[in-house]
Amino acid sequence: MTDSENFLWWRGSSRDRPRDTRWTEIGEEAFQEKERRITGRHHLPGPVPDWAEDLFRVARAAFIADKSIRRTAVRDRWTRRINLAVPVTEHERWQTAAVRNHLTSLLQNLTGDLWNVDFRPLTGHQVEEAMIFPDDPRASEVALFSGGLDSLSWAATRSRADDPRPLLLVMFREIGLLRLQQRVYKAVQRLDGSRPVMLLPMSQTPAGDGSGQRLETSSRTRGLLYAAGAIRAATAHGVATVHIPENGQLALNPPLTPARSAACSTRSVHPRTLGRLNALLTALGDVESAVGVVNPLAQLTKGEVCKAGRSAGLTPSDLQSTLSCGKPPTRRSGGPPIANCGVCFPCLVRRSGLLHANGTDGTQYEALPWADGLSLDRSTDWRALHRWLLGNYTLTDLLTDTPLPPDTAPTAAFNLIGRGRKELARLLQIADAAEAADAA
Repeated sequence: MTDSENFLWWRGSSRDRPRDTRWTEIGEEAFQEKERRITGRHHLPGPVPDWAEDLFRVARAAFIADKSIRRTAVRDRWTRRINLAVPVTEHERWQTAAVRNHLTSLLQNLTGDLWNVDFRPLTGHQVEEAMIFPDDPRASEVALFSGGLDSLSWAATRSRADDPRPLLLVMFREIGLLRLQQRVYKAVQRLDGSRPVMLLPMSQTPAGDGSGQRLETSSRTRGLLYAAGAIRAATAHGVATVHIPENGQLALNPPLTPARSAACSTRSVHPRTLGRLNALLTALGDVESAVGVVNPLAQLTKGEVCKAGRSAGLTPSDLQSTLSCGKPPTRRSGGPPIANCGVCFPCLVRRSGLLHANGTDGTQYEALPWADGLSLDRSTDWRALHRWLLGNYTLTDLLTDTPLPPDTAPTAAFNLIGRGRKELARLLQIADAAEAADAA
């Protein structure tokens, strides 16, 4: 098996063709949805600057490249060599050394792959103009909204803010989970805060590549695509900050085993990732349309996020109706209509957070992580978590995984993980009690 290079050419128009036969064409047809739903442009109240449209196109191209090139085809079954060519409107801006270096570093930090991104001038491309109405409200705040526990808690909290201008929630629809996402959004609406809350639905479901094989199962660039979509919406509303809510415990995502270090686990909201994305935005943007990204929950554990949601008026049922799973059963072919598997690491963190805030967790899960008869494959995360909690975790462990940016205090991050470990340790007590009950 050889680690050959992969060349993917994002097509800008019907007449835009690769420069030689090495390149494989990709484009808008790589998504299942129609372009109008993918971009959500008809929902925007104002124009989008060219750099933000370019960033969204680059993020879409990187996402499709990530899904199209399977890691099983390389020797270490992980590290790919990806050459990506993308057309951009502001060609000179994207060709600068600062922009290219920040983008390459960001992609490599996210995926663990070797990236080379080429840019060419965008020609012959028609962009659907926003339907601008003078009376359309402009949001004063923009946040990603997934249907997960963290984004629900943050949306509920900000819906109570003393601000007459709307809160805009940018939601990337998942076909199999749309009802859940809508139900979670309604939980925010039911709070009946004085502040208007708007929802911008977008889509991003990749289509097959025609081979009949599954696309690459890892998806490390999805977070970048979501962020780029929210950044683009923020520029249309004139908002300078995009909130990406993720509890600090999972944003840092300390590896339970050495095999899960760095990009082998998701680091899409890690402080280092956001720092590199902000460096790219600074190099790309201008004074009038500059945007930055922030994780407003970076200092909170999952349990503390759940408590914040309760303080904002959410009920235990509201929190339990959310999606936290890394591998939702409802996405699986023939899987049950259940959102959370109950055995993956995000589900384990979810369990501990809800127990910390509510004392109980009434979520309907597919399986118990400590149940007898669970296959070795499905109990992998529980066994890894069990060993990690029984072992020592040091500041050195934190710093040698994915380095923190200069503006992040290592001691604060270490203390945060310590509080999260205490929340997770409650699961060990429950498992021990269940084992004792079975033995009796």
